[in-house]
Amino acid sequence: IDMYGKCGRPKDAKSVFDKLNVRDVASWNALIAAYGQNGHSREALELFQQMQQEGMSMDTITLINILDACDSVAAGKVI
Repeated sequence: IDMYGKCGRPKDAKSVFDKLNVRDVASWNALIAAYGQNGHSREALELFQQMQQEGMSMDTITLINILDACDSVAAGKVI
């Protein structure tokens, strides 16, 4: 997931994520970061919402990713 995100391919990261049998906070963080780092901050925030709806607790990395996404949305840096 992280590799696809760093290669600018968040949709491929999502494809891998969707195939995971067990999703932990690290996999959620990698996916949220993949979208956020590639200019898809709104999608990153939607993924965070989905993460919460599925009962997953966030950690400090999640918070950093979400704050980054919020900053991008507020600054108008969203694709």
